[in-house]
Amino acid sequence: MQIQDLPYPDPGVPDARSGPRFLWWLGRNQLGGQVRSLAWGMLHFLAVSGLPFCVGLAIQAVVDRSGTRLALSGGLLVLCGACIALGDTMLHRAAVTNWITAAARVQQLLARKTAQLGSALTRRVAAGEVVAVSTGDVEKIGWFVEALSRFASAALTVVVVCVALVVFQPALGVVVAVGVPVLALAVLPLLPRATRRADVQREKAGRATELASDTVAGLRVLRGIGGEELFLDRYRRASQDVRRAAVRSARMWSLISAIQVLLPGLLLIAVVWRGVDLARDGRITVGELVTVYSAVMLLTYPLRHFEEIAMAYSFSRPSARRAARVLALERVMDGDGSRAAAAPTGDLYDPSTGLLAPAGRLTAVVCGDPDAAGLLAERLGGHPAAEGDSAPSALLGGVPLDELPLDSARAAVLVQDKDPVLLSGSLRELLDVPASGAVRATDALEAAQCGDVLEALSQGSLDSGDPMVARITERGRSLSGGQRQRLALARSLITDPEVLVLDEPTSAVDSHTEARIADGIRALRTGRTTVVLTSSPLLLDRADEVVLVHEGTVAAVGGHRELVRSDSRYRAVVTRETDEEAAAGRAGADTVRELGRLDEMEDLEEIEETA
Repeated sequence: MQIQDLPYPDPGVPDARSGPRFLWWLGRNQLGGQVRSLAWGMLHFLAVSGLPFCVGLAIQAVVDRSGTRLALSGGLLVLCGACIALGDTMLHRAAVTNWITAAARVQQLLARKTAQLGSALTRRVAAGEVVAVSTGDVEKIGWFVEALSRFASAALTVVVVCVALVVFQPALGVVVAVGVPVLALAVLPLLPRATRRADVQREKAGRATELASDTVAGLRVLRGIGGEELFLDRYRRASQDVRRAAVRSARMWSLISAIQVLLPGLLLIAVVWRGVDLARDGRITVGELVTVYSAVMLLTYPLRHFEEIAMAYSFSRPSARRAARVLALERVMDGDGSRAAAAPTGDLYDPSTGLLAPAGRLTAVVCGDPDAAGLLAERLGGHPAAEGDSAPSALLGGVPLDELPLDSARAAVLVQDKDPVLLSGSLRELLDVPASGAVRATDALEAAQCGDVLEALSQGSLDSGDPMVARITERGRSLSGGQRQRLALARSLITDPEVLVLDEPTSAVDSHTEARIADGIRALRTGRTTVVLTSSPLLLDRADEVVLVHEGTVAAVGGHRELVRSDSRYRAVVTRETDEEAAAGRAGADTVRELGRLDEMEDLEEIEETA
C-alpha cells in the first residue's frame, strides 16, 4: 500500500484483545512495507559499516606503498557513499510510508467503529479519550510501526559486523562480539521502570485531554454559570500533573541515553587498549587496528535504534491499549444481521413500552422523563442504550431491527437526538447526506424555518452571497442553539427515511417559529412515518396521534386536546400543572359555578317580587 492508494478499501478486522496484540496485528498487515523498509535499511547500515574496512584497507595500502590497493579503497569508499545515500533516502521513504499507512489504517478503524456504535460510543467511552486515540495515540502507534523495520535492519547489521570482525581479526573481534550484546542488553533492567513512567504520563495526558475537550464542549454553559475559572483551575492542575509525569519519564530516558553513550565509549577504550598491545607485539597491522576501531565507533549508530525501538514501544503500548479498548467495543445488536438486507415498511412498534406508531402518520410521544425519552428514541432506531440491555428490539413492519444488517436498519429508521452534531464545512456539504432524492434541500430548509440562518450565513460568507458555500464552524459553534437545531432538522428531513424519529426537535426555538416548523414537518412528511418525542403543545396539537408514556409503558393514547381534558398525568407534563394547582383550579371552577347559580336565584326572586 502506497500513500497515493489511501484510504484502504477495507482496513481489516483488528485483534483488539490487548495493546501488544493490536500492534502485532498492525505489523503483520504492514508486512510488505516492513520488508521493503528492512531491505533498504540493510543496504544503508551495511554501507555505513563498510566504511571502516575501506578506511583500514586504504591506510594499510599507504603503509605498504601500494597504489593499486589505495585506488581500490577509494573506489570502495565511493561505492559505500552511493549506497549510503540511496539506502538512507529509500529507507526514510519506506519508513514514513509505513508510518502514514499504519496511522491511516488505525484512523479508518476508529472511524468505522464510531459509525457502527453511533451515539452509544460517547456513553461508553469519554469523548476526550476518543479524541486522544484518534490524534496523539495514532501518531505514537505509527511511530512504533515505522521504527520496527529500522530496528530490525540495525540488529541484523550489528550481527553481521560482529561476525565479520571475528573473521577479519579474531583477537579484537571477540572483544567486540562479547561487548556489543552487553551494550544492547545493559538498559533492559531500566526499561520496565521507564515503560511504567511513560504509561503514567500517557494516562495523565489522556485525562487532561478529556478535561479540555469536555470544557470546550460545555464552554457556553460554563460561562452562563460562571464556572470557567473553576474548570480552568482543574485543567491547570491536570496540566501540571502531566508536566511532572513527563519530567519523571524524561529523567529515566535520559539515564538510558547516557548509558547508551557511556558503554560504547568504554568498549572503544577497551578495543584501543587491546589493539595497541597487539600492534606493539606485531600480531595485527595498523590498518586492522584502524578498521576495528572505526567499526566499533560506527556501531554506535545502529545501536541507537535499540533505544529508539524501546522508546517507541513504551510510548505506543498504552496508546495501542487505548485504541484496542475503543475498537473492542461492540454493538449490542448484531451488526451483520441475521436477515438478508431489506427495506421493511409498516408500523413501528416498541415491545418494551407498547408504543405503536402507525405507518404514514405523525405520532407524538410524551414522556415525563427526558432521559427516558432519549432511551426510547434510541431503541426505536435500533440503537440499544447500553451493553447488556435486555430490552427487546423495536419492530418495523413486524421485523426486529436488530436482525437487520446495520446499513438496512439505519436506512429504514433515522433518529435525530436532542443534541445533534453539525460537522464543519460548507452548508452544501452539511446537507450532502444519503437521501431518497424525493425532498429537495430548499424544501427541507423551508420546512425547518431556516430562512434567518441562510441570511446570516450569506452575510458571513467572504467568497459570495450564496449561503450554500458559507462555512460552518466545528459543531456549528458560530450559530445559536436554535439555528443549529433547525439546520440539523433540515438535514434529517432531506434524507426522507421510511421512519423519522425526532427527539425534542424544537426545544431551542421560539413558539412562533415552532408552530411553523410543526406545520412544515407535517406537510413534508405526508405519507411517511414520523415519531416526535416532545412536550410542546404546538407540536402535539398537530400530530395525528399522541401517546403518553408513563413509567416505562403506554398510559394513554388520543388527541392532544382530548388528553389535556381527560388525563391529569398528561396535563401535568404538557402544561407543567401540579396536583395542587389542578385541585385549586377545580375548586375555583366550582366556586364560579356556585356564584353563578346564586346570581340566577337572586334574579328569579327579583322577577317574582316584581310580578
